Amino acid sequence: MLRAARGGARRLLRDGGLGGPAPPPPPPAHGRLPPRLCLQRCLLQQAPQPTAPPPAVGRWLLVCSGAVAGAVVLGGVTRLTESGLSMVDWHLVKEMKPPRTQQEWEAEFQKYQKFPEFKILNHDMTLAEFKFIWYMEYSHRMWGRVVGLAYILPAAYFWRRGWLSRPLKRCVLALCGLVCFQGLLGWYMVKSGLEEKPDSYDIPRVSQYRLAAHLGSALVLYSASLWTGLSLLLPRHKLPETHQLLRLRQYAHGTTALIFLTALSGAFVAGLDAGLVYNSFPKMGERWIPDDLLAFSPVLRNIFENPTTVQFDHRILGIASVTAVTALYLFSRKIPLPRRTRMAVTSLLAVACMQVGLGISTLLLYVPTPLAATHQSGSLALLSMALWLMSELRRVPK
Repeated sequence: MLRAARGGARRLLRDGGLGGPAPPPPPPAHGRLPPRLCLQRCLLQQAPQPTAPPPAVGRWLLVCSGAVAGAVVLGGVTRLTESGLSMVDWHLVKEMKPPRTQQEWEAEFQKYQKFPEFKILNHDMTLAEFKFIWYMEYSHRMWGRVVGLAYILPAAYFWRRGWLSRPLKRCVLALCGLVCFQGLLGWYMVKSGLEEKPDSYDIPRVSQYRLAAHLGSALVLYSASLWTGLSLLLPRHKLPETHQLLRLRQYAHGTTALIFLTALSGAFVAGLDAGLVYNSFPKMGERWIPDDLLAFSPVLRNIFENPTTVQFDHRILGIASVTAVTALYLFSRKIPLPRRTRMAVTSLLAVACMQVGLGISTLLLYVPTPLAATHQSGSLALLSMALWLMSELRRVPK
């Protein structure tokens, strides 16, 4: 009986007394964790934690996009002043030093006189007039080199400092490659205007296809830089994923693509001087649809080579763009949006209306250089507003 009583007492003490909770099991010897838990803790500690790049990277990309915009505007002015064919050769470093003496200028002018633009269009040009168009093209080329350095040098610095994540490294490499390709494409475009064309009676000009490729690659470079910079600097809104918001996001993407296509079609208008064909609005001459709309054969050539068709297409794309922006704005009024997003939608509509006014004025006034350059700049501003809105409507990552 005594042994039974002692055993019962030991059980009561082990169970924490009458009705008390059982104490937790003793920890492993020397405070060690089980092998599986220890391995998991080590892997968590050694795994690299994703860190956001510093704001300087986003600001750098915004500065680069501004530099590209300046190159596009300067290139448009160079085209409008017919200065793009004044420099008849291309050297990466040698041409950075402009002519200084009278003999050097005369030698440069003599090189220009050997090519079709002087023989056909500018045969009575003086040396002073040549200096103006030469400096226009020179400034455009030098600005392009500044843009290249603005991309490559900071990219190397940020890479060395470890401020770029793996996806951002791929993006930066693509941007730097595109800016180098853009310079080569520019010279490839200029070469098309320096070639002798015995069977052509048209004035010498660069190929509208190469001009569109040159502008298109610049717009891609600008858009990618601006989008990435905004994505790094602007925090994402935690918007509820409703059906209406999904439709608004899809409309914004489609509208941005339409704006991009309209800006690209402007390269064909500039390349063919199509803005000087029908200088009336809304009709083209006395008709809504001109008689020579499909004058070329085969029909597909008209879209890219017939000045009348090119202007008609640009009109249609411009009207479609402002209509899409207006519909996007009206649809956005039905959805509760943050203040910054609402500002982006309103700014997009305001710039679209301004751009339409600039386009019509440029057409009616026979394409004056200041107004035409402002219209070209307006296309970049409109594209920027559309990209800003797309950035505001991004999904929050899960």
